Amino acid sequence: MNPGPSDDLDRQDGQVRAALVSDDLWERVAPLLPPAPVRRHRHPGRLRVPDRTALAGILYILWTGASWRDIPAETVGCSGVTAWRRLRDWTEAGVWPRLHAALLTELRRTDSLDLDDCAVDGSHVRALKGGDHVGPSPVDRARPGSKHHLIVDRRGIPLAVIITGGNRHDVTQLLPLLDAIPPIRGMRGRPRRKPRRLYADRGYDFDKYRRLLWKRGIKPMIARRGVAHGSGLGKVRWVVERAFAWLHQFKRLRTRYERRADLHQGLLELACSIICLRRLRAAF
Repeated sequence: MNPGPSDDLDRQDGQVRAALVSDDLWERVAPLLPPAPVRRHRHPGRLRVPDRTALAGILYILWTGASWRDIPAETVGCSGVTAWRRLRDWTEAGVWPRLHAALLTELRRTDSLDLDDCAVDGSHVRALKGGDHVGPSPVDRARPGSKHHLIVDRRGIPLAVIITGGNRHDVTQLLPLLDAIPPIRGMRGRPRRKPRRLYADRGYDFDKYRRLLWKRGIKPMIARRGVAHGSGLGKVRWVVERAFAWLHQFKRLRTRYERRADLHQGLLELACSIICLRRLRAAF
């Protein structure tokens, strides 16, 4: 029996969902998801949208930057409301940081992480709807904005990312970023949680923070203010700028639309996990 037009459409929809949620990504996400609520025997209501389909809706938003109501339910398989609720539930359950930590462990196991040298930086994004962790951005005429703070290894693999108001100074988030690095296992011995050397631009040039880094056993490689360019630190530090370019390939992260800071943070961590997964694929 020849397949009809509806079968062709179903096959195309399945291909779209498979393109959004690859098998290797789903294999790593599925064990971390909280169990689905038990359906009632009487009046069970609608069937629950499968988790993989809901994840496809979240990734559709992350990649395209579209609004939640504009998710094509016929193609992706779920509505924007369903995808948003699943993002909320999984963020509150701590799925994304555990996924990121698991992928970092896999990268270290394949010797794809270089944790001796790390780099930090911050990047401003406009916050169109306000919310938590929003402040007047000094680089955008005091418009409401947020700032992404990122620490990466020597190859540019994101180790941790946090969000603050747009008016927060980069250096104030230096220690919180170090604390946000998860215990990275994958090799014999204790898990790694800190670099040996930390590279940063002139915005981090404060003697107080240099002393705090030394106290943690980290050698600060921070450019000095008032010194002519050409310190040579950019040969190592440029990878954090490239990592921001990778993050901003996800259009939902170029501008902050989520009023809830935890949901935007969850999308950031999901994007970092996808970047780690790309690197892991390249290792094989």
